[in-house]
Amino acid sequence: MKKLSRILFTAGMIASTASALAACNGGTKPLEAVAKEDIKIGLICLHDENSTYDLNFIESMKNAVKDLNLNDNQLIIRKNINEGPECYVEATKLVDEGCNIIFADSFGHEEYMIQAAEEYPTVRFAHATGTKAHTEKLQNYYNAFADIYQGRYLAGVAGGLKLKALIDSNALDQSKNYEGENVKIGYVGAYPYAEVKSGLTAWYLGVRSVVENVVMDVTYTNEWYNVDKEKTAANTLIARGAAMISQHADSMGAPEACKNANIPNITYNGSTEATCSGSYVVGSKINWAPYFKYLVDSTVNNTTISYDWSGNFSNGSVELSALGAAAAEGTEAKLDEVKAKLISGEIKVFDTSKFTVEGKTVESYLADVDDMGDHKPETEAIKDGYFHESEYRSAPYFDMDIDGIRCIDKK
Repeated sequence: MKKLSRILFTAGMIASTASALAACNGGTKPLEAVAKEDIKIGLICLHDENSTYDLNFIESMKNAVKDLNLNDNQLIIRKNINEGPECYVEATKLVDEGCNIIFADSFGHEEYMIQAAEEYPTVRFAHATGTKAHTEKLQNYYNAFADIYQGRYLAGVAGGLKLKALIDSNALDQSKNYEGENVKIGYVGAYPYAEVKSGLTAWYLGVRSVVENVVMDVTYTNEWYNVDKEKTAANTLIARGAAMISQHADSMGAPEACKNANIPNITYNGSTEATCSGSYVVGSKINWAPYFKYLVDSTVNNTTISYDWSGNFSNGSVELSALGAAAAEGTEAKLDEVKAKLISGEIKVFDTSKFTVEGKTVESYLADVDDMGDHKPETEAIKDGYFHESEYRSAPYFDMDIDGIRCIDKK
């Protein structure tokens, strides 16, 4: 099977090169409008509905299809497609099945989506969390994300209010949940990528906007979805004294561990109130339906699609799930207040006066925005007193390790 994948990949690369040469010689056909009744969408998912991450994409796509009055047969979903040559193979199959819009949901799918886009220049290919559309500059390949760091900050505010309530009621264990004067919290991450670091830092800063004396342990599973690893990671943080936990990991492992230990939990990609009531506080997520509608509308009208589309609170792409029973009193009103300030720009999540690195305020930072595969940063990301996350491309590029956040994994 591996040999077959290599053969397919090599053949695809040859075809891709031929297509690129044709484009250089003026052989690329221009994109054309597609009648709404002829729209056919292919959705490529890394996992299936058991992953909260992939479930969010599947539900968002189905909602978009319904809102646009498309038929069910105008959507094909491919699940459990690894971040390898099989992504390219599935993309080409979707083209053969008549799809004129193809979307993949995981970071490692990108190079294979670009390969397919080069081979099929009249099919529109889009990708979540990717970084290369604005440097590849293909007419038919696009990246998208959302300002979810703002949603995570807002969820952090809800977490901070819960933590303050626990402190005020003397519900924490002084010998376990404190490190000196600081309260301990924890975070389960998938990989130490910018996407994860941006989110966990935003959440921590949201908590700290309410409770200043807080430190956070972080541990990475090095997988996007692994129930056992995520549960073990959460239990490790709890054993180290974390009074509250959030995560950027895609299973129910961490929420279940928090429920079992009666530890407040802030989720990602949906509410766990139904299964973890009593520990679930709130969750943040990206609602992908607005982007999917944008893709379809742009295809029908043959209008330009942004290389880097980034959704936000205003267009409904960044959301908080309904508050859980564990949320502190007054949380909803406070969240409304902070959300308004995030939208207006009065609050900047990565305000450099609100954090330090190695004890110093960060006044300049080069970020690797133009991802050329060399991991060399080239873009100044700090100006006007804050880090400009997701303004120069849609996918996150905040990857600093700020004071107060400690990775507990062995180097």
